Amino acid sequence: MTFPVIGVVGGGQLARMMAPAAVALGFELRVLAESPEVCAVAVVAQAPVGDYTDLDTLRGFARGVDVLTFDHEHVPGAHLQTLIAEGVNVQPRPDALINAQDKLVMRAAIERLGLPNPAWAAVESVADITTFGDTHGWPVVLKMPRGGYDGKGVAFLRNAGHAAEFSGEWFAAMSPLLVEEVVDFSRELSALVARTPSGEAKAWPVAESIQVAGVCDEVIAPAPGIADDVAAQAQQAALKIATELGVTGVMAAELFETPGRGPGYLINELAMRPHNTGHWTMDGAVTSQFEQHLRAVLDLPLGATDALGEIVVMKNFLGGANQDLFSAYPAALAAEPAVKVHSYGKSVRPGRKIGHVNLIGSGNDDVTAVRARATTVANIIRDGAEGTQP
Repeated sequence: MTFPVIGVVGGGQLARMMAPAAVALGFELRVLAESPEVCAVAVVAQAPVGDYTDLDTLRGFARGVDVLTFDHEHVPGAHLQTLIAEGVNVQPRPDALINAQDKLVMRAAIERLGLPNPAWAAVESVADITTFGDTHGWPVVLKMPRGGYDGKGVAFLRNAGHAAEFSGEWFAAMSPLLVEEVVDFSRELSALVARTPSGEAKAWPVAESIQVAGVCDEVIAPAPGIADDVAAQAQQAALKIATELGVTGVMAAELFETPGRGPGYLINELAMRPHNTGHWTMDGAVTSQFEQHLRAVLDLPLGATDALGEIVVMKNFLGGANQDLFSAYPAALAAEPAVKVHSYGKSVRPGRKIGHVNLIGSGNDDVTAVRARATTVANIIRDGAEGTQP
């Protein structure tokens, strides 16, 4: 018997963090890298460089792998359909993946499933935006359906005049666009699940996600103070999406918590791969999202998803003043011996995600204290040994 070979399209930090899980289980992980400098290349033995938008490149990479999966959602769906027709085991399938690639397709799917959406519309002109804003109230959110991430491809339009001034360039690049109401929410949540091709599905505890400038900054799991019924319904909604859309592997349903409106949440976006809001599972859950993703796409039984502590905090660190991250490790690790540091091996640039820390609190800790301890460590690494201020 030989162990399976898993091919991952994309060489970013998500592919990099799949590698330890693959090694532990005896699987071979291969990565189709965008360039020799992407961070997964350093930890994977076979990491050819190629263009993931080129069908022949994908064909060549897929030869000899037992399953093809993804570090991102940007591979053309038509290419994936061709690979499937040629016998490649692609997970997740493009019919599911399109719901993470195209926000208009996703909004329609959520509506079809009877799950809570914000008000939304496909728009092809300033007049369409104006009609929506006049109906649902200003400001409105304008989104590029494809290609946006970490706050990119999202704009808040104050009124019809602002829409006319702003949207012309966007319509020239892409049409139709997606317009949504501005949701009055108390916080953002993440319902993380995994599903196998044969239909087994499991959910992790619903987590709170804290965004700064459109980028995930911090995650707290389980979400502090969340009502039991809201958590249960959010988990069930994510499982329903994964089941009804035929998702395989890990899926994150990003949510707005909306006390007093509907079931207490609205669905914001979907991601069909391991996700930043699931990094806490690496040290804070029985089975990490990265191990679970590999088990899922191989159609193996899924692992337990219980949290290992009453409080788990994940804190990202972005590029800052400190170029020599390792020089800060003695101070960072001494400041909090219980912390787990995950550095992505990327060059340091301001605002770039370069790593995160995880910290499990005990039953005697409060959330604020655990967050402060994790933040101290992340700031020391970001800013150097003196970087102890939030």
